Amino acid sequence: MADTTGNTSDTGATPAPGPNSTTTPRKASWKYIGPGIVVAATGVGAGDLVATLIAGSKFGYTLLWAAVIGCLVKISLAEAAGRWHLSTGRTLFDGWASLGRWTTYFFVVYVVIWGFVYGAAAMSSSALPLQALFPDVMDLEWWGIACGVVGLVFVWFNKYAVFEKVMTVLVGVMFVVTVYLAIRVTPNIPDALAGLLPVLPDEKDSVLNTLGLIGGVGGTITLAAYGYWVNAKGWTDTGWMKVMRLDNRVAYATTGIFVVAMLFVGAELLHAREISLESGDKGLIQLGDVLAAEYGTATAKFFLIGFFATSFTSLIGVWHGVSLMFADFVARYRKRERTTGEEVASGERERSWPFRAYLLWLTFPPMVLLFEGQPFRLVIIYGVLGAAFLPFLAGTLIWLLNTDRTPRQWRNGWVSNGMLVVAGLLFLVLCVKQIWDQPWSEFF
Repeated sequence: MADTTGNTSDTGATPAPGPNSTTTPRKASWKYIGPGIVVAATGVGAGDLVATLIAGSKFGYTLLWAAVIGCLVKISLAEAAGRWHLSTGRTLFDGWASLGRWTTYFFVVYVVIWGFVYGAAAMSSSALPLQALFPDVMDLEWWGIACGVVGLVFVWFNKYAVFEKVMTVLVGVMFVVTVYLAIRVTPNIPDALAGLLPVLPDEKDSVLNTLGLIGGVGGTITLAAYGYWVNAKGWTDTGWMKVMRLDNRVAYATTGIFVVAMLFVGAELLHAREISLESGDKGLIQLGDVLAAEYGTATAKFFLIGFFATSFTSLIGVWHGVSLMFADFVARYRKRERTTGEEVASGERERSWPFRAYLLWLTFPPMVLLFEGQPFRLVIIYGVLGAAFLPFLAGTLIWLLNTDRTPRQWRNGWVSNGMLVVAGLLFLVLCVKQIWDQPWSEFF
């Protein structure tokens, strides 16, 4: 067993005191699950559903296996983040800080720029289905502002327990809508089963398209936020490890159902009829029009309600989870000593000024982008930073969970290391592609 006596230096490799192998384990039970529902709801946004729909419309069921692999890869990342929090008693940012100041610089630049652009994207995405449902009430920009303010007020005045309950209700709406649509389009089960075989479409760039689908299933920074939600739930030691692992599997089983259901819709409703959608959230508005033509207005409105639930859960999930991470970053920076899961579990972070300051940053400055469009250079930087985050997360988790920073019992085994290496390489390839595809000649 690794030494657990503790060390407060930034570069110390000794785990913090507290969690260890003698903690009484809780039995894995469905009654405990919650953070997994939150990460599933936050990680699956409108953009993920559109990407899956487009994959289904272009390739039918051929890439179903890629969507499944995407869920497995993200399971490994979220499990590793949760295991770090529970096995060490330390937060993920505290672990990053022990690897050197470069992690702090990356995180600060990332959350400032990413949050500014994402705030506008999340508000716009939540506004689209509301404007489609109530076209004569107000313009899209004002719907977006209303969604942002409602998300701000909700997260500001409610703690994790209420937040989780609301997310669970919205996930229920997402689940019912996506499964209903998948059943309604009458999927071809033999073709779907054949789609589980790892076959690439016979088209140009099929490898990169496949990798993009794998990498696009179920979240980016929300995977890192999972450990914080685990702590906010009150799980702070290794006794909750079995519960966390069950919770994480439920998260990505749920994500898998959403993604597979939308791929079914893309394959049956769009591919068979040779209908193409725009990329981005507006593709879902197009899908609503197709559903209205094929199955009637009621089905289209039902879908738009599910679209709103999908977008708004991502909004309030980021408003809460990334604000929690930012608050932990500030606490670690100010104290110059370890930040712990117990502090997150106490609710201290959710009442802190950094938490609320980042909430305001996500909400009000991005409103400018709703009216003026997204600045070209800022969008490029945002795209590059977003692409770089998952290789950063996978690489740092491999580093943290294979050294004395983690008690020996809870370090990575060969399966975890293998999955994290695959994830890191996959996201590195996608990061390079994203950087390569940027119009840098127009940037300068």
